[in-house]
Amino acid sequence: MSTLAPRVVLVSRRSELDELLARHGTMAAAAYFLRQRGRDLDEVAARHAAQQAALTTAGAAVPADWRRGHLDRADLSRFLFAPEDVVVAVGQDGLVANVAKYLDGQPVIGVNPAPDRNPGVLVRHPPDRLRRLLRDLPGLPVQERTMVSAALDDGQELLGLNEIYFGHVTHQSARYTLSTSDGSRERHSSSGVVVGTGTGATGWCSSIARQRADAPSPPAPGEAALTWFVREAWPSPATGVTLTSGRLDGAQTLELASEGEGLVVFADGLEPDRLELSWGQRVTVGVAARKLRLVM
Repeated sequence: MSTLAPRVVLVSRRSELDELLARHGTMAAAAYFLRQRGRDLDEVAARHAAQQAALTTAGAAVPADWRRGHLDRADLSRFLFAPEDVVVAVGQDGLVANVAKYLDGQPVIGVNPAPDRNPGVLVRHPPDRLRRLLRDLPGLPVQERTMVSAALDDGQELLGLNEIYFGHVTHQSARYTLSTSDGSRERHSSSGVVVGTGTGATGWCSSIARQRADAPSPPAPGEAALTWFVREAWPSPATGVTLTSGRLDGAQTLELASEGEGLVVFADGLEPDRLELSWGQRVTVGVAARKLRLVM
C-alpha cells in the first residue's frame, strides 16, 4: 500500500479571455475585437474572474499535508496520473469527459464555477463545497459511469466518456466496412460513425437521434451499453444505407475496417489526441473495461 499523501490535481482549461489575449495581445485589442462582433469585454472578463475565483477557492480547500498540482486541459495527454490522485475538474461538464479517458479508477470531483451557464451534469459541486468533499472523500458515494473503447488491430486503444468518432480527419466522406456482432456487414461511404455512452446520450448522439425516427433507445449513464450512428450514409452500387444505427449491449462490439487513407478515431471532441488508421486497418468499438468514478 502506498504511504504517499493523496495528490489533488486541479484540471481547468483556458478561459475565453485567456484565448483572446493569446490571440490579440492586449485587453484593448481584445475589447475592440469583441465590439466588432456586438459583444462586451466586461461579460468575458466577469466569466474569467469567476473561474479564477473558483480555482483559488479549490486550491485553498486542499489539506495542508496533501500534495497538489494544476493541469491545463491542453496538457492532459502528456500528464501521468498516479493511483493516489484525486482529480478536481473546475469548469464545464465537458472538462470531466476530457479528463476521464486518461484515468484508471481515480475519483473525480466536478466543480462548477458558473452555474448560470453550465448545466452541472458532471460538475455538480460549488467551489466552496470542495473542502468538505475532500475531508469526507473515503465515505462519499461514487457513481460509476460507462465509457466507450476504440481498439485498433495494432494494440492502440482510445477511451471516451461521451462518445468516439470514427471517420475522415476532415469530416469528408470516409469509406469503410462496418460489421456487427451478429454477423451483419455493410460497406459505407459516410461522414463518419459516432458511438456514444449513456453520459453522451444528451450530447452529440442526442443531436443525431433527434433526426432519426428509428433511433435506438439511449442507455443509462451507468448501463453497460452504447448506441451508434452512421452519419449521412451515401447509397451507391458499392455502398449501402441499411446498417446506420443500433445498440451495443454488454460484450457486443462494432468493427470498422478502413478502406482509405486519412481515417481517424478521437474521443469527446479532443481531435488532436487521436488514433490514425491506414488502409485495411480495423478498429473495434465496445464498452470499455474502465469506468469514470464520479464523486457525488
